[in-house]
Amino acid sequence: MKTKTRGAMQMILAMTISGTVGWPVLILGQPPATVVFWRCAFGALAILATCAALGQLKQGAINRRQLAFAILGGIALVLNWTLLFAAYKHASIAVATVTYHVQPFMLVALGALLFGEKLTANRLGWLLLAFTGMVLIVTSRQNGGGDDYLLGVALALGAALMYAIAAAIVKQLAALPPQLIVLIQLTVGTLALAPFAGLATPPAAPLDWLLLATLGLLHTGLMSTLLYGAIQKIPTALVGALSFIYPAVAIVVDWAVFGHRLSLLQLLGTLAILGAAAGMNFGWRLSPIIRRVDKTG
Repeated sequence: MKTKTRGAMQMILAMTISGTVGWPVLILGQPPATVVFWRCAFGALAILATCAALGQLKQGAINRRQLAFAILGGIALVLNWTLLFAAYKHASIAVATVTYHVQPFMLVALGALLFGEKLTANRLGWLLLAFTGMVLIVTSRQNGGGDDYLLGVALALGAALMYAIAAAIVKQLAALPPQLIVLIQLTVGTLALAPFAGLATPPAAPLDWLLLATLGLLHTGLMSTLLYGAIQKIPTALVGALSFIYPAVAIVVDWAVFGHRLSLLQLLGTLAILGAAAGMNFGWRLSPIIRRVDKTG
């Protein structure tokens, strides 16, 4: 099998796994902090084995500055997961996942604010389209959700912001192997959430432990390994294209398992957000006018 084909298959599998993460989270019915704690704990064990197999645990593999950035990224990642899992219960898996995918635009904004990256007119156009999609989703009320629905959308937006912060921090760690970064982040998550995970009364049902282990080993350990393996084998454009499998699978899972169907406004908002994210990822031009503005700006 060719390297590119193998990488594409790894990316497809990684995004398919990511799209199903809300399923065990909702079935568990545990507080988000508890679920994220066990996800981090089981995931850290899986990534630890991966790092050991790759010889990434040597002394001096990371300096103090890198460790500090990795810890900060871990805090942001843990908050990201906690907020996203909380959003599932209020706004459904589909709506929370689509709302969460405004993260590329938050990352662009952070890049402009923190790193002086150019914010072109074309990117602003896609940002406006994504914002329009958000307005459509916010103004919709699935099954009369009311304020609870809006809380779910707000939690998903908070999760997206935390992910963008984590990604911005990871940009400062380009010299480190990604698996080692994830190991540090998951270890930070395990330690930070231990006081809030209800360890005095752990889950009793075997199914709960199976679902928690699935989140840690499958949705974190295996998914991360597949994702990083794919990124090393396929072009960035293909990584961006295949990333849209994640929200597509989440929407299907939410409908097939939990019976949540997107309303017309939610569907239009979804198309606007994902279309804008695709346009920005692939560098599509909105119009000749914007092209001229970018050249003269």
